[in-house]
Amino acid sequence: MALTVSAHAIEQPKFTVLQTTDVFEIRKYEPYVVAEVVVAGPATDAGNNAFPLLAGYIFGKNKGERRFDMTAPVTQTAVAAPVKLEMTAPVTQTPQAEGFLVQFMMPGAYTLATLPEPLDARVKLREIPEQTVAVIKYSGTWSQSNYDEHLGMLKKALTQANIATQGEPVYSRYNAPFTPWFMRTNEIWFKVR
Repeated sequence: MALTVSAHAIEQPKFTVLQTTDVFEIRKYEPYVVAEVVVAGPATDAGNNAFPLLAGYIFGKNKGERRFDMTAPVTQTAVAAPVKLEMTAPVTQTPQAEGFLVQFMMPGAYTLATLPEPLDARVKLREIPEQTVAVIKYSGTWSQSNYDEHLGMLKKALTQANIATQGEPVYSRYNAPFTPWFMRTNEIWFKVR
C-alpha cells in the first residue's frame, strides 16, 4: 500500500492503491482543492467549454492575479440540478441534467484559505474530502465510444467483484489535446461505498 508517485511531469492528487485487478484498481485519495465550473453539454463539448473559464483562473484571472501550474487530471462528470456538492474528483467532467461539472485540481501547496478568489463568479473553489474510488485506466482517443467501452468494462468488473459504487462516473484526462491519441492516459473513476 505504497503512496503512488506519478510518472507524469505535472502534479496529480496523492493516493494509495488499496487493491489491483486485471481491469481496475481501488485507490484512496487524500483531500485536495479544486477549481470547478458547471457547463452545458453535450459531454464531448463540456471540457472545451469549461477550459477557458478554469484556465483563466489558474493563469491569473483571480484577485491577486496569481498564476498556478497546470495539474492533472482534468475531470468531468454529469451533474443533476442542483449541483451536488458531495460529488468529488480532481479535475473532473460529469454529465448532469443541467450540464457537466468540470474540475481542475489546485496545486497541493494551496488550501481554500490561501487560494485567491476567482474573478469569474462561475468558477468555484472547493475542497474534495478523502475518497475511495475504483479506477479503470486506458489510452486512446477522447471519443464517446472509447469512454463507453471502458465504462462498461469497469461496471462489469465491479459487479463481478461485488463492489458497490455511488454517484456518477468521473472521466479523468491527463494529457493536453495536442498529445497523440495513442500516448494519452484516460481514466474513469467510480466512488465506492
